[in-house]
Amino acid sequence: MRPHLHWLGLALVTSIFSTSLLASGGHTVSHSKKSHSAAPHDPSHWSYEGSTGAENWGNMKPEFALCKSGTQQSPININEAYAQNLDRLQFFYQPSKLNIQNNGHTIQLNYDGGSFLEVGKDRYQLLQFHFHTPSEEAIGGKRYPMVAHLVHKNEAGQLAVVALLINQGKADNPLFTQFWENLPSELNETKIKDDIKYNVASLLPGNSSYWTFMGSLTTPPCSEGVRWFVLKEPLNISAKQISRFKREFAMNARPLQPLFERAVLDSN
Repeated sequence: MRPHLHWLGLALVTSIFSTSLLASGGHTVSHSKKSHSAAPHDPSHWSYEGSTGAENWGNMKPEFALCKSGTQQSPININEAYAQNLDRLQFFYQPSKLNIQNNGHTIQLNYDGGSFLEVGKDRYQLLQFHFHTPSEEAIGGKRYPMVAHLVHKNEAGQLAVVALLINQGKADNPLFTQFWENLPSELNETKIKDDIKYNVASLLPGNSSYWTFMGSLTTPPCSEGVRWFVLKEPLNISAKQISRFKREFAMNARPLQPLFERAVLDSN
C-alpha cells in the first residue's frame, strides 16, 4: 500500500524543516563503543528486548527522557504524504576504505571523510551507515526485511539520515558479499581493510524520489531534530545475505512511533 498524496502550501515546507539538532592489507581494532565519535548512538546498556528494551528506554536515565516524552520520534509509519516540489537529493560520495564495526547494536560501516549529501543549499557529510532488521520505517503499514541508515552531519552539527529500504531479491549483492566476508567476529571489534575500497553510492537506486519528515535518532538518547529522507525505491539483496545479518542481530528495530502533528512530504 502506498501513502495517499495531498497538496500543502509552501509555508508547510518551510516550517517543517525549521527544527535543528545539537547534536596495510588491513587490521583489526577491538575497542569500547564509546571511542567511536561518528556514531549518533548512545553506547549505554540498552537493548531491544526485556527490561532494557525500547519500551523502557525513556526510564533508564534522564538523558533518555525524549524516548518516552518526545513528539518528533522515529521511526514512523508513512501512510499519508503531501506531494511537494522538493529539492532533489544529490549524492557526492567518494570511495572509502572498508571500516566495519560490530558495536553491539548493529553492524556499522564508518566512512572516510569527503563524501556529501546536498539538498538544495544544505550540505551534509556522510559519517557512517548501519543496518536494522526489520526496517524501522513502515510504508503503508509494511516493514521491509532490512534497512540501511546513512548518517550525515552538516557544519552546524545537524543530522540528516537517508533510509535505504532493503527487500529480498534473488541475487547476491556484491557489496554486501564484501561486507559480510569481513564481519567482525567479536563484539566491539572493528576491522579496517586499507586495501579494500568501495563506494556506497553503488547501493543507491537510480530513482532518488523520497519521503521526508523531521524525526529523531531511533536509538537512545532519541535526540530530535533529525532530518529524514526515506528513499522510495528499495535495494534488493538475497535471502542468504539477509539471513547472515540476522545471525548477528535477529531483531534490532525500534517500534513505530506516533506521528503527532508532523506532516510527511513526498518529493513525488
